[in-house]
Amino acid sequence: MDHILPDYFVSEATWFYLSLLLSIAVFFRFDRILSLRNLDLLLLLSISPGLLFVGTNPILGNVWLFVGTGLFVVRMSVDCFFQRRPRGEQNLNSFGMAFLCISIFTFLMIRVFTEIPAPETIQTVKQADNLLSMQDVTKTQIQKTPEAGPTARLLATPVVPLSTAMVNGLDASTLAARIMAFLAHAFVVVGLIIMGKVHFSDTQLGLAMALLYLLLPCTAYDVSKANHVLPAALLVWAFVTYQKPILSGIFMGLACGAMFFPVFLLPLWASFYWKNGFKRFALSGSVVGIILLGSLILTSVDRFSFTKQTIGSIDWSVLKFEGGQKIPGFWGDYESAYRIPVFIGFVLLIACLTIWPRRKNLAHLMSHSTAIIIATLLWYPQQGSVYLLWYLPMLLMVVFRPRLLHTTQNKDVDRHQHSSEKPTSRFQDSVSIVKPTTQ
Repeated sequence: MDHILPDYFVSEATWFYLSLLLSIAVFFRFDRILSLRNLDLLLLLSISPGLLFVGTNPILGNVWLFVGTGLFVVRMSVDCFFQRRPRGEQNLNSFGMAFLCISIFTFLMIRVFTEIPAPETIQTVKQADNLLSMQDVTKTQIQKTPEAGPTARLLATPVVPLSTAMVNGLDASTLAARIMAFLAHAFVVVGLIIMGKVHFSDTQLGLAMALLYLLLPCTAYDVSKANHVLPAALLVWAFVTYQKPILSGIFMGLACGAMFFPVFLLPLWASFYWKNGFKRFALSGSVVGIILLGSLILTSVDRFSFTKQTIGSIDWSVLKFEGGQKIPGFWGDYESAYRIPVFIGFVLLIACLTIWPRRKNLAHLMSHSTAIIIATLLWYPQQGSVYLLWYLPMLLMVVFRPRLLHTTQNKDVDRHQHSSEKPTSRFQDSVSIVKPTTQ
């Protein structure tokens, strides 16, 4: 960055204050102080100081993030009870938000290409290089907690040769890691814009979601951690293609292979597609799983090597509730046994959100999926609530969504709603009048 802007430096605290002012100026509804949009915006901004405290006062920071995460779980779990979703304009028009999106994205990407990438991302790039050369990695593999599954290294394989051709030196892995972070954030931003344009019938909402994603401090703090952005990007595109179960199954399968937490969404998505598209969704996801296992075979010389890589790609330590573990994060100062009731509550939450309501639409799918992902961080032992990028894009979709009563996959529900509720305008889902529904 010094070559472009000499002596340019923005600290994490400075970025927080700047993003706080910009977010309030663009998204806060001054004409309706007591509105759901303002509450969501304040919750999003209030959790960011916890990330700052983690570096200076870990105990306070972890408690701050844990409480904020719990509030988000409650908010997402009850989102469908808020029937009134009035269409609210942002305080900046579409052209202004597009300009801000491009500007902030440029600054973030300059930071990605000038700072040292996250070690986990470089490790993923090296695994992709081993996959291209089909080398057995079990003998040289470092025994440590896996950061990402086989999806990350499989998707990184096209980036490695490109980086080698551009650099042709020892810094090729660093450049590949930076390109991975760039592409991951780009897929999130484009996915949010398309989500607003196609499913929310409003491009301005898509730009608003993308802009707030780029503005929030948690994005800037972990901007180079491509492994944490990748599963969220794949989930965004699973929502974008939800009307085509084959495509959504592919993206969901890739997300499950990127990190462990999307696996907990499978029962919910299966119930959503149960009467219309479940077979296609399950089949495409299974094919992706087979391909991911096949990528592990390419770097295995025998059955033992394949088994070791398959088991090693899953972080089994998150399911251990043994005492005496010194782990960073909220649970590092408490006995592991206290995580057991939290995990039981998490399982009950999955069961409740999967069963209720029986007839789900896109609004239920988004809010329930987000609630499950956020609730995962309440019992996750390593860092836990620090990983805001796991759920941030989906959370923004729930915050900005209009009413989505017509977006169910159940054909019987579709016929009933089309016969009882006729849209009168392009923004029929954004009216303020509560209409009786069968949900």
